[in-house]
Amino acid sequence: MKLEFGKKLAECRKAKGLSQKELAKLLKTSHSVIGKYEREEMVPSIEAAVKLANLLETTVGYLLGENEDSDLLKDPLMLKRFHDIKNLNEEDRNGILYALDNLLKASKLRNL
Repeated sequence: MKLEFGKKLAECRKAKGLSQKELAKLLKTSHSVIGKYEREEMVPSIEAAVKLANLLETTVGYLLGENEDSDLLKDPLMLKRFHDIKNLNEEDRNGILYALDNLLKASKLRNL
């Protein structure tokens, strides 16, 4: 398992607004186990890794750092942003998307 599993796990847990204790309860384990996973002191079983990924609405591949770019929509921070934008009223959502489109266009032009 790559050494970034713990970092990705903590990132996903925080993005979902869960404490270690809350995630542990959902996983039916103790919060100390979640802490050990996050500090890379313990490696979860395949079954536990799959359950963690499902609970955090991501993939095992993302947690392992194997598919950063190819699985962008499984990134919990990006998903949260998309969810926040989706929940805005139409005028605000269109304004944010217009601004985002212009920022992306400017960035692409700078990188030519």
